[in-house]
Formats: sequence, structure tokens, C-alpha cells
Amino acid sequence: MAKISVLGAGSWGTALSVLLCDNGHEVILWSRRKEEADELREKREHVSKLPGVRLPDGMMFTSDLDEALPDRDLLVMAVPSIAARGLARRIGPGLPKGQLIVNVAKGIEEETLLTLSEQIEEEIPQADVAVLSGPSHAEEVGRKLPTTCVIGAHHKETAEILQNIFMSPVFRVYISPDILGIELGAALKNVIALAAGTADGLGYGDNTKAALITRGITEISRLGIAMGAKADTFYGLSGIGDLIVTCASVHSRNRKAGYLIGQGKTTEQAMEEVKMVVEGVYSAKAAIGLAEKYQVELPIISQVNKVLFQGKSPGEAVQELMLRDKKIESWDSRWEEKVN
Repeated sequence: MAKISVLGAGSWGTALSVLLCDNGHEVILWSRRKEEADELREKREHVSKLPGVRLPDGMMFTSDLDEALPDRDLLVMAVPSIAARGLARRIGPGLPKGQLIVNVAKGIEEETLLTLSEQIEEEIPQADVAVLSGPSHAEEVGRKLPTTCVIGAHHKETAEILQNIFMSPVFRVYISPDILGIELGAALKNVIALAAGTADGLGYGDNTKAALITRGITEISRLGIAMGAKADTFYGLSGIGDLIVTCASVHSRNRKAGYLIGQGKTTEQAMEEVKMVVEGVYSAKAAIGLAEKYQVELPIISQVNKVLFQGKSPGEAVQELMLRDKKIESWDSRWEEKVN
């Protein structure tokens, strides 16, 4: 049994707390708001974020970091990407050398272009930081529907420890050393999901969505490989797997925000209506910053930025994508010589 604190009581942090508690671990779920922690303790249900999922009797709740942090085998960082650095800076000074931390949020910092694990490592250099990602909506994990994810870590031993902690009959976990590729896939798929949702809002069909998913993973992998990530990662769980589920699922907040934008809402109106953090909006600008830094072309992500931040109409963005210069799909293939 491991002693675990999950930092962040959103839908994903709550669902993972249920999973870890069911796996026999001692789990404390930390919320930054005392009233939320008190409500979870009293009702044994996260009514607003994860309705219908009973929180195990053994799960503990707190809003006091002094209660959540000491003597924990594992800290799970489950706060929104925009809050990750601030929380890491806040908790870092008191953590011991080698503290095991797994980040489960998804995003890239706009100002520094750093992934979340890189931000955590800057603020807590003494920690052993890993990541968990994959096609895993909290609503389904909370209901114990079969789900598969991947853990990325610097050391195989760390990855195997985390694999054993999270693995269950309904939650299968793979491991990988490619932390960068996992995090890039996790963050950038949210931007493509905004595009997919926008296409749905415009009334486009399955053909359009298939094109966005296919060309979207091409953009993500093109950037990732330029940055030093492994190509195989983008065709695995944290790449194409997460991209498919985020572009297609009714649970996806990024797809929902895109859908509202496609129907004519502004970015601000869409985010307000979703009522949860839409990570893709924050990662979109960072993606363009990375594209410029590594001189990589990202046409879909570029158009998403123009719709989100420059007032471009979604319909015009789609038309511009369709009328781009003619391209070859696979640059590695060779044509046969024509015989006259």
C-alpha cells in the first residue's frame, strides 16, 4: 500500500483518487477550497464534477497542504495546467529529495514553452517527476470502464513503481521513457480537438473530423520529432489514442468549446459555458511559439489560433485549409518510373 496525495479535486483528480483508493492505497484528495473539501467529505460524491460516482469510505479530504504533503510516497499533480507552476513553487521547499511526483494534467506554458513536467522540475529540482496520459475521460474512469494509459518517466524503476500503483483490472498502464513526446501529444491534441469541435458546430461531417484527426496527428508528430521526441509515441496511447477520444467524445471540454465557437460563440463565451478549464485555448499560443522556434509548419493549429485570438471566422479558416498549396502526403515514399 502506498501513501498518496492527489493535489487537485477536479473531475480527473477525483476519478484517479477513486481508482487509487480502490487499488488499496491510502489516498488524500486535496482541494484548494475548504468548502469543496468539506462537501466531498460529507456527501461522498463530487456532485458538480463527477456526479454519480461514489467516493470510497476510506478516501480522505483536505484543503490544508500541511496535512496533504508530509510523508507521502507519491504526489499526483492534478491541477489545471495554468496552476501547475504556482502549486509546484508553493510546495517545493518542503519536499524531500527523491519525492515521487506524477503529473496528470496537460498543457504547455505560453511564456516559457515548457511542458508541465519541465515546469515542475524547475520548481522542485529534488523531485523524481513522471507523467501519466492517454485516452482517459474522468467520467469513464470514475465509472470503472476499461481504460488504458501510459506513464512516462526518466528511469525505468520509477515507471514500474507507478505502473504497479495505478494498474488495475479496469485501468491498464504501459510505460515509456519518452516524457516529452507524451506531454506534447497530451497538450496539442486539445488544440486539434478545438478544431474538431468547431467543425461539428459548423455542421460538417465525419469526413471532416477524420481529416482533422489524421492531419492533426501529423502536425503534432512533426513538431514533436523536431523537438527530439520519438515518432512511435505519437501513434500510441498519448498521441493518436488521446487525440481520437478528445476529438470525438461528448465528455471532451475542448471539443465542446470548439463546438460552441463553431456555432458563433466567442472564445470567452465558449469557455464560460463549458464551466471547466479548456486546456487547448492555453496550449494553442504555446504551440505556435514552438512551431516558430523549431521552424515547423502547423497549418491546423495556426488556423485555430486565428479563430481563437484574431477574430477569424471558423468557416473562413476551414476554406483556407482546404485551398492551401497542393501537397504530397508521404515524403518517404518513392514513385515508380513511368515507362513510355
